[in-house]
Amino acid sequence: METPIQGNQVRGHLDTMILSILEHEESHGFDIVKRLEQAGEGSLKLKEGTIYPVLYRIEDAGLVKAKWEKNNSGRKGPRRKIYSLTSKGRKQLEAGRTEWTQFVNIVGAIVGGAA
Repeated sequence: METPIQGNQVRGHLDTMILSILEHEESHGFDIVKRLEQAGEGSLKLKEGTIYPVLYRIEDAGLVKAKWEKNNSGRKGPRRKIYSLTSKGRKQLEAGRTEWTQFVNIVGAIVGGAA
């Protein structure tokens, strides 16, 4: 089994990863963590505490918008903040994808092959 990728190893790319998750469906923080882990096929291990500061920051930057879940959602527990991608966030996601491709190409060439 591959060594799990921890939160500190994805710093700098976590914004783009979260925006990518929200591209298809709005979600709350814990679900975003689970969806990232599923997309990483078990090799990505994140703590909720890793993504909440990112969510707050990208919300402040206008890349996502948040609304509180309605009380009558049919589940127990506190209301959750539901995040969705904004048009500004979609533009940033495309820029992040371009940046990621450049990063992989450059670092891959240096360390001995593209991913």
